[in-house]
Amino acid sequence: MLQTNLQHVPSEEEYEELLSSHENVMICCGRMGPMCIPVYRAMIELENEYEHIRFCDMAFDEPVAIRIRNLPDCRGFMGLPFTIYYRNGDVVEATGGIQTKEQIRAILDSNFPS
Repeated sequence: MLQTNLQHVPSEEEYEELLSSHENVMICCGRMGPMCIPVYRAMIELENEYEHIRFCDMAFDEPVAIRIRNLPDCRGFMGLPFTIYYRNGDVVEATGGIQTKEQIRAILDSNFPS
């Protein structure tokens, strides 16, 4: 179980519900490792700035993560976390590996204007 203070996505049903009920969603799929923790921390810090975006985590080793691991957008990713940005249920951006808060902010600003 991830301990991030973000909304956790534990099942395929909740994943589907999340994407169908929220226009803008960012999911960070990873573990509690050194490449993932900075991304979770940045998401927590940005969550209050971007109230029109739902920020969530997903455990990479849980069965639900197959939904992200099998995305065509993630095929070439070599490192965790896999971070997926959705608009209206469609992937608009996907990144693999560590990201800074500034990199995440740039993706949010370009894909989810307020």
